[in-house]
Amino acid sequence: MKRKGLRMKKKERESKKNIPAKRSLREEWELIARALKIWNELLPGYFLCQFLRIVFEVFAPYFGLFMSAELINGLAEGRGLRQLLFLAAVTAAGTFVISLVSRFLQGKCTVMEAFTMEQHEEYVAAKQNEHSFEHTENPDVVLLRSKIRNDFVSFGGGLYSLRWTFFGLVRELFNVVFSVSLTVSMFAVAAKGNFSGFLGFINSPFSAAAIILLIAGNTWLSVRISAVSTEKNQKELSGLSASNARFSVYSQLWSRDMILFNLHRIVLEDIKKFQVHPEWVTKIEQIQIRYGILSVLLDAVLNIAIFIFVAAKAFTGVFGIGSFVLYQGTVGRFIHAVSNIGAVIGRLRYNNNFLVEFYRYLDLPRNMYQGSLAVEKRDDIEYEIEFQDVGFQYPRTENWALRHVDMKFRIGDKLAIVGENGSGKTTFIKLLCRLYDPTEGRILLNGIDITKYRYQEYMELFSVVFQDYSLFEFPLGENVAAGLDFDAARVRNCLERVGLGEKLAELDAAAEAEAAGSGQTEEKAAAGGSNKNTGGRRGGSAAAECRPGVLERAIGRGYDSEGIDFSGGEEQKIALARALYKDAPFVILDEPTAALDPLAEAAVYETFDGIVKDKTSVFISHRLSSCRFCDTIAVFDHGQIVQRGSHDELAAQKEGKYFQLWTAQAKYYTEQEG
Repeated sequence: MKRKGLRMKKKERESKKNIPAKRSLREEWELIARALKIWNELLPGYFLCQFLRIVFEVFAPYFGLFMSAELINGLAEGRGLRQLLFLAAVTAAGTFVISLVSRFLQGKCTVMEAFTMEQHEEYVAAKQNEHSFEHTENPDVVLLRSKIRNDFVSFGGGLYSLRWTFFGLVRELFNVVFSVSLTVSMFAVAAKGNFSGFLGFINSPFSAAAIILLIAGNTWLSVRISAVSTEKNQKELSGLSASNARFSVYSQLWSRDMILFNLHRIVLEDIKKFQVHPEWVTKIEQIQIRYGILSVLLDAVLNIAIFIFVAAKAFTGVFGIGSFVLYQGTVGRFIHAVSNIGAVIGRLRYNNNFLVEFYRYLDLPRNMYQGSLAVEKRDDIEYEIEFQDVGFQYPRTENWALRHVDMKFRIGDKLAIVGENGSGKTTFIKLLCRLYDPTEGRILLNGIDITKYRYQEYMELFSVVFQDYSLFEFPLGENVAAGLDFDAARVRNCLERVGLGEKLAELDAAAEAEAAGSGQTEEKAAAGGSNKNTGGRRGGSAAAECRPGVLERAIGRGYDSEGIDFSGGEEQKIALARALYKDAPFVILDEPTAALDPLAEAAVYETFDGIVKDKTSVFISHRLSSCRFCDTIAVFDHGQIVQRGSHDELAAQKEGKYFQLWTAQAKYYTEQEG
């Protein structure tokens, strides 16, 4: 029992962590206002269009009620035919105009809303691109980003859902305004004559005050019920985004490991736990039933009271049967609107919890200093980089990834960086490319601290292929050019220079053969279907023209059945071609050839040795034999440069780290050959 009690207390503590802090009404509105401002920037003119649309759509039934009441009162009072026909004509014309304007505004708003999801995604992506690189490696930020994404997928929560939730509130507020404006006269008019008892109470100001208090109480209770039920629902749903994240991962897995290790059983167990009528569904059903019944009872009590009040007023002769129909309709709409306002406010407050996380992600600080100096555009590309006593600690750690690093290299130098895992090689490249700024010391470009240069201009100096490079399932040409527009001849040249010339030739030949085969098939079909002379026209030419060229075909077949499947080594060569296409003064290869065998890797590096020519090149590789062509080799160990020199110089230092690494690798390959 004691252990069970401890588990229950622990569960209560964890659930309390998931409940967001209380916010004032002002804080709630500020969250909503910021989101509305964002949408107004993304969709100029949309808010005005949506407001007008809501006004006309909400006004339409009230106009119909009012005019119907006038017609009924006219019939009851025995008005003339001309007057009744005039009322009917106004009703028909007004309904037509309101419907026409509503349809026009609805179409206009629908067009503006067509790509709201894409605009939402584009806005988030643009903000992400403004973040400092350090945030991409911060596990807390990665988790926050994942949570925001899962909340969006699971509940539509955050910026996206606020738009239609807010306009749902606006719609109900206009319902209240129109219903009150048509109903207020019901309380202002009293019956003539003396009444006693119940009818006397109905004809007194106290009845109107009682009805107003009843409406106010119902409104307050509706808002309160909605807030409480929403809070309870939120508590039950607080852990759902994590399970949805797992299902999202499962849905994308279809690999050999899943089959060989029968990992699908984990998926099935989770489905039984979270989706086959789980506990949270039962609890939410109970919440909905309990508070739903209470809301229905409150609305029923108010409806009955209003009906009795209106009927009694009509009985005493205060207004006619037409006004009775009008007031009954408007009051019913008022009660429904008030009830919905409570629910919508609850949803807005609930959605604000998502907005808090969303804004926290958007407002991540950009710690990189943005310099103002322009990077000198030199025709002779004479650039010199110097590290002066550079040290670096990654955020949230006290360990030094680099310490007391001094190095200078000029344009045309070929530098190899070697060392064991964790020795600081990749960190050195990150500082060189200014993905991070040094914790101590400084890095100079032509004698000036790199932090003083314009950030984007400095980044343009480098073409980098990291070991965890990214290719997208876009056309091959776009991947190499890193853009939608590309120079086809230049792309082909870069691909051929990295060793993909034969692959391109094979793909071209296969495309031509397929086009020729398609042409022959169409010619035979044409000949068999008609005895007329076709004049020698080839039926396959149109098909060949419609078929995309090699550079227009996507990498992979995830989104395009005519995509090209490349091996891991070929994809690495495409990443290398992208570095060539940029044509920057500095070319950096951070172990991009890990998927290649040693001979293929050595061939790539030797090819690059001829390609980079007068550019400054930095190579990082675990395989020391691939670095022999470099002018200088820097050996990193525990964040420091412990040796520097050519291959022959370092290999001759038998007590050095380089000799130790070289001997270990040579021994491994000797044993493999044996």
